[in-house]
Formats: sequence, C-alpha cells, structure tokens
Amino acid sequence: MKSYINNCLLLLAAPALMIVSSGCKKDFTNPNAAPEDQVFTSSRGLTAAAIGLQRTYAFSRAGSVFNIVTANGFVTNELRLLNAGNIPELQLSTGGATVDGTNTILANVWSNGSKIIFDADRIITAAPNLQDKGYASGLIAYASIYKAMALGSIAMFWDKVPDTVGTNVTFSDRIQGYTKAVATIDRALAVIGTTSISPSFAGNIPAGTDIINTLYALKARYLLFSGTYATALTAANAVDIARRSTMNFDAVSINPIFETATSTNNVFQPIDSTLGLPVALAPSLTDKRISFYTTINAIVAPRYRVGGFGATSSTPWPYYLTGEITLIKAECLVRQAAPDLAGAVIELNKVLTKTPASDPYGIGADQPAYAGAVTAVAILEEIYRQRCIELFMSGLKLEDMRRFARPIAERKRNFFPYPFRERDNNTNTPPDPSF
Repeated sequence: MKSYINNCLLLLAAPALMIVSSGCKKDFTNPNAAPEDQVFTSSRGLTAAAIGLQRTYAFSRAGSVFNIVTANGFVTNELRLLNAGNIPELQLSTGGATVDGTNTILANVWSNGSKIIFDADRIITAAPNLQDKGYASGLIAYASIYKAMALGSIAMFWDKVPDTVGTNVTFSDRIQGYTKAVATIDRALAVIGTTSISPSFAGNIPAGTDIINTLYALKARYLLFSGTYATALTAANAVDIARRSTMNFDAVSINPIFETATSTNNVFQPIDSTLGLPVALAPSLTDKRISFYTTINAIVAPRYRVGGFGATSSTPWPYYLTGEITLIKAECLVRQAAPDLAGAVIELNKVLTKTPASDPYGIGADQPAYAGAVTAVAILEEIYRQRCIELFMSGLKLEDMRRFARPIAERKRNFFPYPFRERDNNTNTPPDPSF
C-alpha cells in the first residue's frame, strides 16, 4: 500500500509544478500522471490523491502553509525581513502598492488553493463509488478538510473569489468562499453521520489528523469569519479541545517554516516580544506564549527567532488550536444577537489563565484573569489581543484585523492583488484593490 501510494504521489505532484510554472488556466490534467482508472476508481488511488492534498498544502516552501504564514506575517507586522534579496518577501514587508501580481508567494496560495479544490472535488465525487462505504466516508471527510482550508485561504486574502475551478470563471464576494467551505464541511459531516469512517482508513493516511474535530473546528472558524455567530458557537462547542489534530512531518517531508526560515536565518524571523502588536496591546513579558513562539539568540542577530510550530524539522503543524476554539466561543457570545458578556469573560479567562501544562500543544499564557471593563467594546479588544498572541504565525491575523476594524496604519495591505497568471488567462478577474 505505502509503495503504491508513494508512486502515485510522485505522479500527482506534477500538476502542482505545472501550475506554478505556467499560466493559471485551472487545467490540472497531466499527461504524465497515472491513468484515471488507477487513481480515481480504486481505494488505493483515491487514498494517494487524498494524501497529495496534504502534500500540496503543507510541504515545502511552495506549499500553502509557508506562503500563508509569510504573506500574512509580513503585512500584519508579525515578521521581520532578513534578506531584501528575497523579492516576494520584500514586497510584502514593504506593503502597499509594492505588492503586485508578480508576487510568487501570493501566486502559490492562489494556485495551491485552486489545485486542492480541483483534486478534492474529484475525490469527493469518486469516493461514493467504492464498495467499502466506511472507507469512502474517510476519503470524503479528509478531502473536505483540505478543500475547506483551500477555499478559506483564498477568501482570507482576496476580496473576490472564483465561483468554481475552470476556464474563465466568474467571481463572487469573498464571503461566498467561507460559505462554500462550511457547505463542504456540512456535506462531509452528513456522510460521516450516515456511515462511520472505517478504522482501516486512518492507517492509510498520514498520522495526526483528528478528522471529526477538525471539521467542526474549521466550520466554527469560517462561520465566525462570515459573521454567522450562533451557528459558529454551536460548531465550536462540538470540538473536543483536549485533542490534538496536526499535519505531521518526517525526515523526508520536513516542516516548511523550519526548512526555509528557522534553519537558515535568511528569510524572516519574529518581529520581537510584541509579536507584532502595538504597545497598548502587546503581551506582558511574563506571558509564557512569548517563550513558546520565540527563542532567543543572544549572539547573532536578530535576537528573536522562530519557535513554536516552526521550531524543528519535524514539529507538527496544527489544523487549529485549543485557544482558537475557546476564543471563537468568547467572540460569538459577545457578537450574537443577545450578547452574553459574562459568559464571554469566562471563556476569555480560560485562555488568559491557561498554563502550558494544561494545553495539548503546550501553549499557555499563565496570566491574571481579565480585569477590564465588562463592555462589548472592551471585551472584543481583549479577544483580538488574545487571538493575535495565541494564534501567532497562524496566518489568520489579517482577517482578524479587518473583522475587528483595527486601524489601517497597523497593517500594510487590506487585500491582495490578483496574480498576473490569473489575470492573463481570465477576463473576469476583478480589478485589484487599492490597498
């Protein structure tokens, strides 16, 4: 099984390379790939295709994880640039009109998202034809996780999103991207509800993914981003926050943040102990999340270095964090039609007072409980502050800055320009945003 899957992965990886090197016409067929009847009509082939989704999303400097963290980190001041010769990073670090459609970091987020959506749709469509319906449930659920994240990544960075994957597609408001992500998750949950995932499926995909909890966590995230607070709260309450869910790495496929930034000290490092927040919101120096997300090099500049989920070559990358789910609950309680400010403070304090030992990932502020005003405005500002600290280098901050109406001066872009390869091949590509 593993040998077959590895061979299929080599063949399935080729289309991703084609996307990066050519115009993005969203034609993901590859004449060198395995025949259709070998890949999309058998459990082995479909499993290999599903594993390929994680490869496209998480592995290497070209993958979505590195590029989402990098693009978000520079424009929200989480990261400092170390080498101005890295032109895509320099554009993002400078911000404003300097960022244009030539930026390969943004092009990778766009093309990876398009490829994952395309491949995930093929898996989701083909899987019900398998005889083992429990195995099919696993394939559909796993592919749906990556499709939802791909839809979400495009909706976070661009103000308009493609309506589908194809040639000369039309565009809709980005909130439709979150709506489609949630619909994808709901369909997967319905399939699982009808037929449980076969135990054999977990043994044939990379270890680490808690499928059901990840589906609910992503549902809560994208409902929050789309302003659907009551349903987001319900989804967040369905997540078992004591459990981890991660994309894992090994000696061959190593952590992309470590590979490109941590181990080289030539691309970026964390800005400093403020974690990119203005002075009024910066974490206390006693906040233990600073020492989780950063390390100190007292000899060679810069002083602050990547820690956290980019610390080593094999450090797993989380799909979501315990603190994210708790802060989603807190925010929903404030923003829902009948605000529950006391309940929001209870959830907020779970993050503020949490110790590293009590968190599945070792993330803990270990700070005093909230002592600010019990008003919606004050609590929301503290929730924003805690999200920025708890979810440092997660790629989510730019969306948060817009949702919490932070001053424009605190960020270097609001939305990104569309990649030239999209504009050159799609006459429906919207105008670039001014900022």
